[in-house]
Amino acid sequence: MTGSFRWEVMAGVARERVVAIVRTGEAAAARQRCETLFAAGARVLEVSLTTPGALDVVAELAAAAPDAVIGVGTVLDDTSARLAALAGAAFVVTPTLDPRVIATAHRYGLCAIPGVASPSEAVAALDAGADAVKLFPAVALGVAGLAAIREALPQVPFVPTGGVRIEDADEWLAAGAVALGMGGALSRLAADNATQAAEFLRRLRLQS
Repeated sequence: MTGSFRWEVMAGVARERVVAIVRTGEAAAARQRCETLFAAGARVLEVSLTTPGALDVVAELAAAAPDAVIGVGTVLDDTSARLAALAGAAFVVTPTLDPRVIATAHRYGLCAIPGVASPSEAVAALDAGADAVKLFPAVALGVAGLAAIREALPQVPFVPTGGVRIEDADEWLAAGAVALGMGGALSRLAADNATQAAEFLRRLRLQS
C-alpha cells in the first residue's frame, strides 16, 4: 500500500486482523517466509530490522505486492524510521515508546505502532500521536490483562504482540484487540499447512 494515507493503512490492518511478523537470521530466509505467508493469505507483513538485509526485503515486497501492507519492525530510532519510508514501508513498529520515531514516521507518511507495557505508556503513546499501540509482550499481561486495561482505556487501539498463539487468537480479538502481531506461530502454521493457515486468517478477517 505504498502511497496510501495513514488512515487507509490502519484500516487495512484492522480489516486483516493479523500482522504477520517475519524475523529470520538471513534475508533469503525472510524472503521465503514472506512468500509462504503470502501463499497462505497473509496481507499485512512486518519485517523486523533484526533480520540482516531487512530493508532490501521490504523494498522488494513493496514493489512486488503493491496491494499488501508492508511494514518494518524493531525500529529503535528516527533514522531507521526514515530508512523504512525510503524502502517503501507503510508502517513502523517499535518494541518501546519513542516519540521521535512516531514523529519521523508521520513526517514521511508512515503509520507508527509503538510498543507499550502499561496503561501509562499507552496513554503516552496516544499523546505522541501513535496510530495504534503494540501491547508487548502480550504474554506477560494475557487476555485478561488486555480486557482489564480496555475497561479503563477503550479508546486505545491495541495490537497484542509477543506470545500470541493460534489457539488464543479469537480470545484476544474478543477482548478488544484491533489486530494481532503473530510471528513464529503463524509462520509455522503457514509452512506446515497452508490451507489451515488460510482458513485461520479468513476466520479472523470475518471478525472485523
